[in-house]
Order: sequence, then structure tokens, then C-alpha cells
Amino acid sequence: MNMLIKCLVFAISITLIPFVYAGKLTDKHYSHVGFFDIHYCNWPDRKPFILALFSTVHYKNINEIEIFDPDNRKITSLDLDRFRQVETKSKKIKKVFIKQVEVDATFKDGWYRSVVSLNDGTKVISYDYVKYTLMEMASKTVPEDESEEVDVPESLRWKKIDDAKYYQVFIKDMWQDGKLIYTSKLLDKNKLKLPEGLLEPGGYYSWRIHARDVNEDIKLGDFNHGSLSKILTFSVTD
Repeated sequence: MNMLIKCLVFAISITLIPFVYAGKLTDKHYSHVGFFDIHYCNWPDRKPFILALFSTVHYKNINEIEIFDPDNRKITSLDLDRFRQVETKSKKIKKVFIKQVEVDATFKDGWYRSVVSLNDGTKVISYDYVKYTLMEMASKTVPEDESEEVDVPESLRWKKIDDAKYYQVFIKDMWQDGKLIYTSKLLDKNKLKLPEGLLEPGGYYSWRIHARDVNEDIKLGDFNHGSLSKILTFSVTD
């Protein structure tokens, strides 16, 4: 009987972890350690994959980050030596641990979870719901890909993607060795109005369009599925 009670207490505690430590009261992506999310990605020239990430300012206290699928199968561990580093509004250093995981027929919709093992032996759990819906890549762009000697455009446009609610555009200057010169905010339309003076006569530019289904959803996280266009180029007349 004592063993049964212990098992029940453990099961209840595991269920409540996302709520007890929720950064957003009932948002299971958050814990007192950090934020967990998975994106299903459709990128050019490769098979679709998931991008698993965990962001935290408590990285010094973390020993391991494991990711499990809805069937409790471990699908990967995040590499603690691979991360992006950003600064929070309060000037704290945040590390975003990221890993691309190939998807096969065994992957299915449902609640995935991260299990973060801390240096003191504590395990902290966060959740993300994943739906394997493939998003179309942006196409029918204006200017068209590999356009030459176009007038300085006032905007960049592309065909609307049915299940995309947001887009983000990245522009690089190819005369500056592919330097990233502009990253748009999240756009709710399939058009980017260019800042005046960003593109110059005689310029040669590349751009890409990232599309996503949602933004900061309590069930799906930052977003569930998205796509990235191929590298598009155009040159501007002198």
C-alpha cells in the first residue's frame, strides 16, 4: 500500500510540474528553469525535420536536457555545447539550446516533453504539443528569383500561404559577402514594405521568407510548423 501511495504521489507531482512552475500560469512550455518548444520545419533541399529548443538563464545549473515523444520514447538530448546566446531585457545572459532531429514514420502528433536534469539531481518537465502539418514554401515572388536590373523596389511580395499567419523576411547584401542587412518584424501579410534607402541602385541582394502558423500559442508554443523559402536573388539597376 505504501508503494502504491508513493507511485500516486509521484504521478501527481509530475503532472503538476508544468503548472506549479509556469511562467504563464497554465502554459506548459514554461518552467522555473526555462522555455521548451518544438517546430516542424520544411526547408529547401532536405527532408522535413523538427527543431527542438530549450532557452534558459539557468544554464549553469543544467546537467542534461532530454526530449521524449508522446509514447515516452526518448528521441534526443540537446547538446549543451551548441547554443545561441542572447541578452534578456534585464541584461541577463540567456542560452538557447537547439537541435535538428530527423523525422520518420514513427513520429506522431501529441504532447512532447523536455526533462531537464539539474546539477542537484532535480528533474524539471515542460511540454509542447506538436502537429505534423507540412507548410508550403513561399513562391511566386516579386521580384522574381534571379531577376536582373530591376528598379529599386518599394516592397517585396510573395504568394499567400494558406495556413501561414505570420511571415519574416531576411535580406542580405551580396556585394558585402552576403552580410545580413535587414530582418523584418513578424508580418501578418504576404508583403514587406522596404525601409527607404535600404536597397541601393546597382545593388545585388538575396532574400528568404520564413512562414509560420501561429505566434506564442499556449498549446503550440512560439509556433508549431513553418517553412523557409529557397535563397532568392535580384539585382538593381544603376
